[in-house]
Amino acid sequence: MAEIINLKAVKKAKARAEKERTAEANRAKHGRTRAERTRDEAEQELRDRKLDGAKIEDDE
Repeated sequence: MAEIINLKAVKKAKARAEKERTAEANRAKHGRTRAERTRDEAEQELRDRKLDGAKIEDDE
């Protein structure tokens, strides 16, 4: 005899798995951790300060 399964539960599990795959793809595509964002902002600030410090002023 075949095993009895609940089709509603199978459909829900399949939908959950699909949603998780989509979420994983979006995290890889768009997501960065807070540490990565903070590090990038600090690096940008450092580059800006170095550039402004090396600026030559015209006295004209």
